[in-house]
Amino acid sequence: MTLMRLETGSEAWWQARQGQGIPLIEAHGKGVCRVTFLWRDPSGDEHHSSVQRVWLNITGVTDHHQRARPVTLVRIPGTDVWQYQIVLSDTWRGSYCLIPSTVTDDFPPEAFSSDIPSAQALREGWRNLFPRAVVDPFNPRQWRGGRGHPVCALEMPRAPHQPGWNAPDTPFTPPCWIHWQSEILANTRRVWVFATGEDNGGHRPLALLLDGQFWAQSMPVWPALQSLTDEGLLPPAVYVLIDVIDTPHRSHELPCNPAFWEAIQQELLPQIQAIAPWRDDPSTTVVAGQSFGGLSALFAGLHWPERFGCVLSQSGSYWWPGRESEKGLLISQLEEGSLGQAPLRIFLEAGTREPLIYQANLRLCSVLQRTPQQIFWREVDGGHDALCWRGGLTEGLITLWGDKLLTSR
Repeated sequence: MTLMRLETGSEAWWQARQGQGIPLIEAHGKGVCRVTFLWRDPSGDEHHSSVQRVWLNITGVTDHHQRARPVTLVRIPGTDVWQYQIVLSDTWRGSYCLIPSTVTDDFPPEAFSSDIPSAQALREGWRNLFPRAVVDPFNPRQWRGGRGHPVCALEMPRAPHQPGWNAPDTPFTPPCWIHWQSEILANTRRVWVFATGEDNGGHRPLALLLDGQFWAQSMPVWPALQSLTDEGLLPPAVYVLIDVIDTPHRSHELPCNPAFWEAIQQELLPQIQAIAPWRDDPSTTVVAGQSFGGLSALFAGLHWPERFGCVLSQSGSYWWPGRESEKGLLISQLEEGSLGQAPLRIFLEAGTREPLIYQANLRLCSVLQRTPQQIFWREVDGGHDALCWRGGLTEGLITLWGDKLLTSR
């Protein structure tokens, strides 16, 4: 045992672990995998390092959505090795980050004091920790998550295929971008315009992507869209990615805000038509969004079906405006019959590991099935996570535009 401890954490030991892959994913019975997370303390063992905790935030597993006690890696005594093991289904996909800390009280006591920890205490603790998050240095698949902190990708062996995202080196014509100065909204933001295929006389369909800064910069969508177009799975199209400016603007403009969509229709779309002509047909015009963006996309389709006939909603926040409710404003209006009478094509997706949002989406789907809408429902083994959304985004576009391929050429 002493020999093993002496060897653990040596340079040769770390090199061997890197050769196996970090995190290490191993089959652990039917339908599940055992995942071992490792972090190497740059200051060495406990006699030389002040690190007391290495918090592990796994989206949809150890995050605040699960109302679970925060998880930390554990140091192997006498070494620079911190580790933690967890069992996940072999279809799971998500992101994670590590947060080293030199104190032990990063969370309020309510995060540990009961069988079901306080949601507020968990949100407060994680919110304060995220600015100190670090990526896993052994995992090259890294980006910045929605809250601005670095995260890494993790996928189990049977995680669903994500169309287009396996071809990151696909050549594409770079998008152009404009500063949209809105008189209606009294603000200015960036908008990216990306076109695939040749201009065919303004017959290319249009897709509006909310949270455009994420798909333009944090997880660039261009190669995936171009790859799927080259394969013939997507028609040549015009994509407009709309920046949210910042979190306060996002929280105000995306949740069921008519002024936001009036500004898009009256101010932005005419500018886009002059830059990249598109087919002004609701049956081929898609609005796509995630979380508040998913809510906003359906709001646009239900209120302006003559303009936006296709909705791509992922992890839509249909609990809004009451965070603890599975029945928000749009669901209530649909149940009352005041919305939803115009036919739309709606692609709905939610993760089974985002409890409130998943249940709200199930309820919404049930209500929509009693309307003239054409519904495509998809659930994924994951949480509130862009690593899941990227596959649903391309899958949704393929689904909504699938029967338009021949007519667009």
